[in-house]
Amino acid sequence: MSTEEIKDFTALEAEIQSLIKESAITRENSYSPYSKFKVGAGVLCNDGTICTGCNVESASFHVSTCAERGAISKAVSEGRKKFKAMAVVANGKNNIFVTPCGFCRQAIAEFGDVPVYMTSSDMKKVLKTTVDNLLPHAFHLRNAQVLQ
Repeated sequence: MSTEEIKDFTALEAEIQSLIKESAITRENSYSPYSKFKVGAGVLCNDGTICTGCNVESASFHVSTCAERGAISKAVSEGRKKFKAMAVVANGKNNIFVTPCGFCRQAIAEFGDVPVYMTSSDMKKVLKTTVDNLLPHAFHLRNAQVLQ
């Protein structure tokens, strides 16, 4: 079942607006000399803390870091592993919302089916969805058999 909706930024709860705003600010710190494609992301942790990240490119593209995984890494490095929501801010062509890449979808899914808010830097319209909608049937620790 699809759980997507487009909302006006001003209609979002204050903590989600803050998450998006901080992600947009962090987007400006992007190191993207090759693609010129700036992305900012943030996770709203259960304790109310917002951890942000931006994309960091490398001449060896496989070494690059996406904004979403940067934000998650920052949260985890600070001891936070429970998230209320994630935001992604990037400017897509023709006003199309930019969604997390496959690597990032899998990384986000590791921490549960959190709401994901995607918008452009003007923050007028926001696409709200969930990780499970972005990555149905994801591989999770909760459904994997762990060898002892």
